[in-house]
Amino acid sequence: MSIARHLRVLDCATKENAMPNGIKVAFASTDMRHVDQHFGSAKSFVMYEVDPENATMTDAVEFGALDQDGNEDKLDAKIQALSSCAAVYVQAIGGSAITKLARIGVQPMKVQPGSPISQLVAELQAQLRAGPTAWIARALQGEKTGERFDGMEAEGWNE
Repeated sequence: MSIARHLRVLDCATKENAMPNGIKVAFASTDMRHVDQHFGSAKSFVMYEVDPENATMTDAVEFGALDQDGNEDKLDAKIQALSSCAAVYVQAIGGSAITKLARIGVQPMKVQPGSPISQLVAELQAQLRAGPTAWIARALQGEKTGERFDGMEAEGWNE
């Protein structure tokens, strides 16, 4: 299984308009309005950049046909698609997917089937305003890009 389509909302000034106090989160959704999919069989994810005051849809990712065969390799494309996210909201998720997400620093969030994405975004914004939970604090502190190693490289290596 691979990514069939990855749509990204582009802004000419994306770097300048990045939300410095925000995080990127994904939702397993077929209609881009409600969380309605199990992680392993999710046909699509919609991603938002969220900060205490704003939320912007940034990506929509669709996957090819899925076989319900228990093959764990089909998770790899989904894990890779979520690598820039701090969390993924799903209606259910298996143990191996949780382990793979943890390796890349993505927090799985299990919610009630049919939960409105707008409500989940509003709740996340309230958490950001009130003082973030542990996983949000980690996400705000840690950059997932190679840039986090630039400072270490500049310092050099001494043995």
